[in-house]
Amino acid sequence: MKIFVGQISLRATEEEVRKLFENFGLVESINLINDKYTGEFRGFGFVRMPDESQAQAAIIGLNKKMFKEQILQINEARTRVKDRYASERRLRKRKDSMNK
Repeated sequence: MKIFVGQISLRATEEEVRKLFENFGLVESINLINDKYTGEFRGFGFVRMPDESQAQAAIIGLNKKMFKEQILQINEARTRVKDRYASERRLRKRKDSMNK
């Protein structure tokens, strides 16, 4: 199961987040998200745990808990829905700015 982890302290490391979740079971992977332009950590990420019952226990056990002076926001990750009209809006916005 893929778990969304929000409000992670900017000082947290991947290893610290891994240890936090390993208290509930096997962690398959950790993906902390960095800004694509600056490379700086954005304060959220994803944890993948293969056992669904362990993942649910981690969500229940860690949601709204304090970690490195931040209150974590943890829930099951939702499937990312691609906005099929986003590229259209960007094009329209670009055309509008060129016509000014």
